[in-house]
Amino acid sequence: MQFSIWDILVFLGFVITVVTVGITKSRQEKTSEDYFLAGRGLTWWLIGFSLIAANISTEQFVGMSGNAASHVGLAIASYEWMAAITLVVVAFGFLPYFLRAGIYTMPEFLEYRYNGLARTIMAVATMLIYMLLLGSVTYSGALTIRTLAGQMGYSVPLVTGSLVIGIIAMLYVAAGGLKACAWADLIQGSALIIGGAAIMVFAFIKLGGAREAAQIVDVNTGAVAITPLSQDQGALERFWMLNKVRMNMFLPKTDFVLPWTALLLGLWIPNFYYWGLNQYITQRTLGSASLRQGQRGIVFAAFLKLLIPFVIVIPGIIAFNLFSANMQAEAVRDNARVMAKYLKANPATRMVRTVQSPSDEQAASWQPGRFMLALYESDALAKAVKIRNPYVLPLTSGEFESLSAAPFAVFRTEDKAWKNVFPELAAEVADFNEDVSAQAAAAGKQTVTEKFIAYKYDTAMAQLLGNVLPQGIGIVGFVLAALLGAVVSSLAAMLNAASTIFSMDIFKKFISPQAGQKTVVLVGRICVVAFSVVAVMLAPQLGNPKISNSIFTIIQEGQGFISPGILAAFVFGLIFRKAPPAAGVLALLTNFAAYGAIKWAVPSLQFLNRMAVCFVLCLAVMGIVTLIRPLARPLEFKSKTTLNLESSKGAAIAGIFVVAITLILYLIFSPLVLAR
Repeated sequence: MQFSIWDILVFLGFVITVVTVGITKSRQEKTSEDYFLAGRGLTWWLIGFSLIAANISTEQFVGMSGNAASHVGLAIASYEWMAAITLVVVAFGFLPYFLRAGIYTMPEFLEYRYNGLARTIMAVATMLIYMLLLGSVTYSGALTIRTLAGQMGYSVPLVTGSLVIGIIAMLYVAAGGLKACAWADLIQGSALIIGGAAIMVFAFIKLGGAREAAQIVDVNTGAVAITPLSQDQGALERFWMLNKVRMNMFLPKTDFVLPWTALLLGLWIPNFYYWGLNQYITQRTLGSASLRQGQRGIVFAAFLKLLIPFVIVIPGIIAFNLFSANMQAEAVRDNARVMAKYLKANPATRMVRTVQSPSDEQAASWQPGRFMLALYESDALAKAVKIRNPYVLPLTSGEFESLSAAPFAVFRTEDKAWKNVFPELAAEVADFNEDVSAQAAAAGKQTVTEKFIAYKYDTAMAQLLGNVLPQGIGIVGFVLAALLGAVVSSLAAMLNAASTIFSMDIFKKFISPQAGQKTVVLVGRICVVAFSVVAVMLAPQLGNPKISNSIFTIIQEGQGFISPGILAAFVFGLIFRKAPPAAGVLALLTNFAAYGAIKWAVPSLQFLNRMAVCFVLCLAVMGIVTLIRPLARPLEFKSKTTLNLESSKGAAIAGIFVVAITLILYLIFSPLVLAR
């Protein structure tokens, strides 16, 4: 891929426009309400685009397309299509209460409903999770930059990409707060939908001209085959032939990413938490000019959610068809460290051989089956290796010497295709893991897991950007700018939300209750800078393959530590008005303990199902506490706002239409229809 002068001009023009518009549209921030909630004056179209832009980030463009490239396929679209239904419920079931309360933050609502302790627990827990989210979003954006730069012949470290993303977001958020985010999101939200559509179109064109393609022939085993393509087939016919097995929205109940059982309850928990109770999303609706404007904006966003899988998930599926070999090559450096640890844990292995500074010819001619751990004297030499052989694993000699395997290390994978791609290694590893697990059990010790991968699925979108878009006319620059804008808009939303929670729920409440408006706004701006530094520093650490092979899974599973408890506290508190303050506090604390305990005790339980168990447990605890010590009188939600709280009938009709379309999509891509 080449970056022409037109691409550079388009890219720079886009970035400058976003930052300039964001700052100039928000020069009148004089109070905390102006800075944190855009003066409560956001209209429906700003709210709708801002919700989408804040949501669609690398979590989707990188993580969701990466999951789509794997065996998961279209099923990952459930995060989008179920969100459409969730948004409609939030618009009419949650938003009226939040606007009536006149709150700045979601933790503040827990004080309105329960007490100050519940507010503080949620505020602190949310801040901690946001640290992970800030790093995750920045990392996946930096990963895409690094992959694209590599395709152009440049080496861009994750730290550099993270720094660029962090600085851009920090500039306009620190300057203008929520209003800056909303106006920047209007540009970035529009661009990312157009850019995603362009990627999809050119991906189909590329597939239409391919001579062969990779396909996952069995989602249960992850078996992969390279299939010759008939020149008589069109692009759509080829896509369906290659990927029909991955167009099923209902994966087996044993699937570790998104089993169909999670659709019954587990997936609803992160959806309702994310769209209804998550500060960096709900802050846009809290800034609504009225209830009508908020509801219209949310339903508009719900409609846009129905379109997102067609511009993100479908291209991700095609990326594997066309560029599975490239994804395999991208996995080499991750596997090098793991294979080195495997060798040290299992010196008798037949599957790996260390070779000091092999020549390019030796590496190129290395035969599949046995791995070469190619040891070089410097990191520069190791990174300079261009051989795209998944069995040649470059590593520095110093790093190899420094690595050590835990006494009871076992080697597993979340990548279903791994056993199919590396069958001989898989067989040996299975025997080795069995022996080590037995030794650990006999010694009363826990095993430590190291993870192999077959493909770096999270590079799916970068592969498309680098290999399917027309070169030299500015399209690459526009699409890359739209993708960067998606990253920046989500990071900006999180920075704004984190600074709001710290300023209002921690600084204003505990540190300086008498602080004036200017002081609180200044603290908010300082927080934006500080959290930007955290994001840039944390992002490169998330590139460790031992953490996960999917950034999307990292983000979703991490939020499980707070989302079931928070959702239980809000829903139970809204429905059962006699629930005492202790019920809300115990729901939050119960989830922290239960989610961690279940994750440790039953690691095989898929994280969405784990969320469902924790949610039910939190509701049970709240129910028991309410039965034992109910309030004397039902709590009254008193109005603390001057906003117009009249509901929108038009938005209600549009919401019903969105829900109906969503259910039809699930029916079309169900086993009942696909089997015909």
